[in-house]
Amino acid sequence: MPIVLPPITRRHFIKSSLAVGGTAVLNSSALTAEAESECAKLDRLDSNRVALLADTHISADPDLVYPGTKWPGSPVKEGEHESVHVSKALAEVANSVIRLDPLPANLIVNGDCAFSNGREAEYKEFLRLVEPLRAAGITVHVTIGNHDNRENLWNLLPFLKKEQMGVQAGVIELPHANLFLLDSGRKGILGDQQLGWLAKRLDEQADKPALIFGHYNPYPNRGVRPINGMRDGASLLRLLAKRTHAKAYFYGHTHEWQHDQRDHLHLINQPAVSYYFGKGHAHGWVDMTLTEMSADLELHCINRKHKQHGDRRQVKFN
Repeated sequence: MPIVLPPITRRHFIKSSLAVGGTAVLNSSALTAEAESECAKLDRLDSNRVALLADTHISADPDLVYPGTKWPGSPVKEGEHESVHVSKALAEVANSVIRLDPLPANLIVNGDCAFSNGREAEYKEFLRLVEPLRAAGITVHVTIGNHDNRENLWNLLPFLKKEQMGVQAGVIELPHANLFLLDSGRKGILGDQQLGWLAKRLDEQADKPALIFGHYNPYPNRGVRPINGMRDGASLLRLLAKRTHAKAYFYGHTHEWQHDQRDHLHLINQPAVSYYFGKGHAHGWVDMTLTEMSADLELHCINRKHKQHGDRRQVKFN
């Protein structure tokens, strides 16, 4: 079962956001206003719009800055390395998503939610930062990356059943496409069982374009460092190559914004939300709009003066 954080009510959000010692009093008028607010949120949600994030790398320390000491306040120039306040980066992305009209009904964090090794304190901060998204009515989906610990995150989500904790592969069925979320785990291995599941589900749901998501890059030594990729990435690419309705594979891990294509299959490398490995590389999130003909992607950089801010790519379905 995938890790899915469902929307929460405005009332729950207000209560959880109160300062220590504060009180929340909701009278009948407030409850009526809350109900009206919940209906208004549903009206704003667009199932054909999806916000795409990766590599948030949230620390237990809400003041952590990587790699320097200041929150960025100047344009990025070639050769410069911008410092990023990691919690503020995710908070800014959340605010940007919430300001969209219409709102995306779904948001995907494609692995590496945590900064170090997936400690509970890191996930508590991560969950606090994504709570405004859930309060806005957005469903948040999470894949597992190499910095994550599935059990620690799962234990903080009481609505998830322990007996379903295994591999978190699943499908988000949308009007114009099906989104397949894979679990490449901490070591970058899908495994025969999950690959078999993916092949079966792709064959059963061949009536719509398929977009596949996993944290690891599917080929070895990708990126500026370079970064080791998925150990059975070649098997994944062969599987997808045989199914022409599989239109794209989205991945994080290498902290870059890149777009490649192999015949019908687009390979979309998502940028990190919090920081990047190469000087001058973008960090931010991707706004995806689905139509009958394509998945339209727009990059939103946290630093809006970055040269790649607003970069658009298209995954054609025909």
